[in-house]
Amino acid sequence: MKTEPLLDRREFTLAAMLAMLSGVTITISGCGGSNSPTTPTPTPAPVTDKTGAISANHGHSAVITAAQLTAGGALMLNIQGTSSHNHVVELSATEIVTIRDGRQVAKESSTAGGHTHTVTFN
Repeated sequence: MKTEPLLDRREFTLAAMLAMLSGVTITISGCGGSNSPTTPTPTPAPVTDKTGAISANHGHSAVITAAQLTAGGALMLNIQGTSSHNHVVELSATEIVTIRDGRQVAKESSTAGGHTHTVTFN
């Protein structure tokens, strides 16, 4: 019967480490050497207040806040500003999202003082 030679401490440690690592997958990544560049995920622009342009304006102000745009719901916007009377502009949820996305919406205000205004959000 043939006997196997005994391992010294160094050989035993090496054999034990190889046995432990035999079922482990090691992935090494780093800079360079890659032929496929990564494309960063675009960060959406922050939502900011939107101010509407008002036709024949005489002190009115039409501002949709960032919070209102983010909520995305229908809105009845008072546009009195520094004028002596108020008008209301009704915006649907779809129109709010359209404005939030940076597309144009033009709406006619309610009548007050015998006139209306067209409010345009770009």
